[in-house]
Amino acid sequence: MPIGISDEHSELAASVRKWAESQGSVDAIRAAEGDPASLAAWGARAAEMGITAIALPESVGGGGGSLVDQAVALEAAAYALVPGPLLTTTVAGLIHDDEDLRAGIAEGAFTVGLGIDTRAVMDARGVTHLSVPLGGALAVRPADQVPLGPGDSVDLTRTFAVVTGDEASVDAPLELIVLAAAEASGLARWCLDTAVQYAKVREQFGQKIGAFQAVKHLCAEMLEISESVTAAAWDAAEAAEHGGDQAAFAARVAATICFDGAVEVAKACIQVLGGIGFTFEHDAHFYLRRAISLRSFVGDTGRFAVELSDSARAGVRRSGEIDFGGLDEEFRATAQAEARRIAQLPGSERRAALAGSGYLTPHWPAPYGLGAGPVQQLVIDQEFDAAAVERPDLVIGAWAVPTILDGGTDEQRARFVAPTLTGEITWCQLFSEPGAGSDLASLRMKAERTGPSTGSGQGAGWLLTGQKVWNSIAERADWGVCLARTDADAKPHAGITYFLIDMKSSGIDVRPLRELTGEALFNEVFLDNVFVPDDCVVGEVNGGWRLARTTLANERVAMAGSKLGDSVELAIELLDEVASPSAPERVGRAIALAQVVKLLGTRSTLRSIAGQGPGAESSVAKLVGVRSRQDSAELAMELLGAEMFTGSERALKATDLFLRNRCLSIAGGTTQILRNVAGERLLGLPRA
Repeated sequence: MPIGISDEHSELAASVRKWAESQGSVDAIRAAEGDPASLAAWGARAAEMGITAIALPESVGGGGGSLVDQAVALEAAAYALVPGPLLTTTVAGLIHDDEDLRAGIAEGAFTVGLGIDTRAVMDARGVTHLSVPLGGALAVRPADQVPLGPGDSVDLTRTFAVVTGDEASVDAPLELIVLAAAEASGLARWCLDTAVQYAKVREQFGQKIGAFQAVKHLCAEMLEISESVTAAAWDAAEAAEHGGDQAAFAARVAATICFDGAVEVAKACIQVLGGIGFTFEHDAHFYLRRAISLRSFVGDTGRFAVELSDSARAGVRRSGEIDFGGLDEEFRATAQAEARRIAQLPGSERRAALAGSGYLTPHWPAPYGLGAGPVQQLVIDQEFDAAAVERPDLVIGAWAVPTILDGGTDEQRARFVAPTLTGEITWCQLFSEPGAGSDLASLRMKAERTGPSTGSGQGAGWLLTGQKVWNSIAERADWGVCLARTDADAKPHAGITYFLIDMKSSGIDVRPLRELTGEALFNEVFLDNVFVPDDCVVGEVNGGWRLARTTLANERVAMAGSKLGDSVELAIELLDEVASPSAPERVGRAIALAQVVKLLGTRSTLRSIAGQGPGAESSVAKLVGVRSRQDSAELAMELLGAEMFTGSERALKATDLFLRNRCLSIAGGTTQILRNVAGERLLGLPRA
C-alpha cells in the first residue's frame, strides 16, 4: 500500500505516475547517459504539473497542501523514476522562507540543487540556484555564484558536483529526511511490484518461479520491508506538520528504516529477476543506483539510530493520537458520560455494568455490544482510558463468542454470550494437534454420531476422540471451542465441524505442558469418547472450517499506545549503564523497528476508519512484530552482560522475555507459513 490512504491521495499519486510515464522518464534517463545535465529540464516539467509547489503557501502560487500531500506526490514520482531536481527543488522551497524563491519554484522559473555537505551537491548542474552550507547553515545562491568542481555518482538519474573551497556540512533538514523517505518508499514499491510480476510469469523447471518457496519468501520479505518503509515515511510526514520532539522522533525513525530498506528491496528485486536484472537494458539497476545514492546523500543511518536512542532515553515517545476529522463528535459525549458513570461504580460492579451497556465489547452486535464501527470503537477506548476504567480481557472468549454470534443458534447465543461477558464462563481453544499446527486442515480428532439410533443410551450427539495441544488456560476453562473431523472421506477443509465442549465432561484429560521457559502455560488435552450433544454444534455439520476462520480472524479495531514494548523499553533503560560503543545504534534500530510495528497497526486502523478493506499492513505487522520482539529481547540480554548471571529482577525479566518470545514465530502460524500466505494471498504468487 502506498503512503496515501485517502481517495484524494490515491488520485494524486495516480496522476503523478501517469504524467511521468507519459513524459518517458526512464527513456530520458537512458538518453541522458552522455549528457547528464539535460536531466535538469525535468525540474521545470515537474513545476508545470505543480508537483514542486504542492506544500508551498498559496500566497506564493503554491498549492497550500500538507507535507503528507507532498510526500504522496514524491513517492509516486520516485516510483516512475522522475529524474532531475524534483526532490531538491521541493525541499529547498520548504526550508527557505524566501517569497521570491518560492514564487519562482511555483511558476517553474527556478530549480534548485541541494547539498548538506559541500562534497556532494545533488542536481548541481543546469539549475538556477544552489542551496549549500554557508556559515553553518544552508543558504541559497544563484548557481553561477557558487564555484563547482566535478562530481560523480552511481545514480544515473541525477547530477552531482563538489563546491570548491573549504569543506562544510550541516545536519539534514527534517523536510529533506521526510521527502527523501517518501522517495525511498516509491523506489521500494516499484522494486517489489516488478519482482512479483516477474515471479508470476518466469518459468524454470517447468513452473513459475513464484511457486518456489525460496522466491516466495524473498518476495514476502520484500513486502515486509516495503510496507515498513512506507509506514515510516508516512508517519514522518504526518508528524512534521506539528513539529517539536514528535516530528524529530518520527523523522529519525524514517531515516533509520527507509533508506536501508529501499536498498535492500532494490537488491532483492535484482535477485528475483536473475540474469535479466543484471543487464543494463532492464530498469532495475536505475532504482538500485538511486536507492543507494539517496542513502549516502542523506547520511549514515546509524547516526540517526543513535539520535533516536538519545531522544528515547530522554523520554520522547511517538503518541498514537489521530485526527478524526470531526467523525468522532457524534460518539464523544455519550462515550464520555458512560465512562464517567462506570468509573463511579464500585470495582465489583463495573464488569456487569460494562457487559450490560455493551461497552465491554462495543464492536459486537447489539444487544451484547453496540455494533460500533472503527471510529466509535476508538472514541470509546480513549474515553474509558481517560476515565481509568479498565475493561476485562475475555481472552479466548474474545475469539469464541464472535463465532457463536455469527454461526450459532439463538439458544446458543442466549446460553453462552452474556455469561462470557460477565465472567461466569471462561473459554479455551481446542484447535491445534500434534500433527496439525499451521496446517490445521489436516487435523485428525474424530467425531462420531451417537444417540438413540446407535443404541448408546445417550441423547443425540457426537463422541469425540483424539488429542489437542498448545491449549492455553484449558486447566481452568469452563468451556472449549473444538474442531473435529466428522467426515473422513471429505476433502480436508470440508469434513470439519465446530463444537462447544463442556470441559467438565467425562473423558477429558488435561495435562500441563511445560514450556522452554520452565512454566506450564499450555496444556495437552486428551478426549476419549467425550459426548457432545447436538445443541453444542455450531453451524452446520462439516461446515466448521468457515467458522474457524471467523474465530481466528475476529479482531477489534484498536490504536497503538506510546510504549515501545517491554524488551525495547528495558534496552533504553540500560543505555545509561552500558559502555559498549555500538549499544546506542543497536538500541536505536530496535526502537525504529518497534515503532514501525505500531505504525503498521495504525495505518490498518485508519483504513478501517476510511471505510476501506484491509491492506497489507495487518498481515505484515505480525511478521515484522515477531522480528522486533524477538530481536529486542535478545538485545536486552546482551546489554545486561554479566548482570544476566546475578538473578536480578532485570535479568530474570530479560530471560523470560527472550525465552517466551521464541513462541511468537510459531504460534498462530509459523513465520515461514505466513510468508507463504503473504506471497500467495497478498502478492498473488502461484502455489507450488
